Amino acid sequence: MGLLLLLLLFVVLAGPGLWSWGRLLAGGRWRHSAGWFAGTAVLLLLGTGVTYLVGALAGTSLDPEEACHAAGQTYDRAYRRANFDEYTQWFPLHDKCHAGYDLVPGWVNPALVVLPVLAVACLAYSVRLAVIHRRTEKGTQ
Repeated sequence: MGLLLLLLLFVVLAGPGLWSWGRLLAGGRWRHSAGWFAGTAVLLLLGTGVTYLVGALAGTSLDPEEACHAAGQTYDRAYRRANFDEYTQWFPLHDKCHAGYDLVPGWVNPALVVLPVLAVACLAYSVRLAVIHRRTEKGTQ
C-alpha cells in the first residue's frame, strides 16, 4: 500500500513535468529549447539526489550486522573498526560487511559522478541557447 501511494504521489508531482519534457523530446524541438535543457538539468539533479539516498540507505537497517546477515554475508567487526572513515564519509559511499562485500550497489558511486556532470553540461548548453536566442532576437529588431 505504501509503495502504491508513493508511486501515485510521484506521478501527480512529476507527471506533468515529465509529460512536457517528453513531448518536446518526441517532437524534436528539444535541440533548440533552452528550457528543455534547463529542465533536463533539474531532472538529472533530482536523479542524483535519489541515487544518493539509495546509496546512503543501502542495507535498510540501523544495525549493520543485521543488514549484512540479511544480505547473506558475514559481518567482520574488526574490519569495520579498522575502516571507520570509509563508511562515514559523504563520497564515495560504502557500507562494507567485510573486505569483499559492499552493501551499497556498485552503480551508485559512478552515477553520483556522471549525473551532476551531465546536469552542468545541460545547464551550460541551456545558457548558450538562451544567449543565442537573445542575440538573434535583438538582431532582427
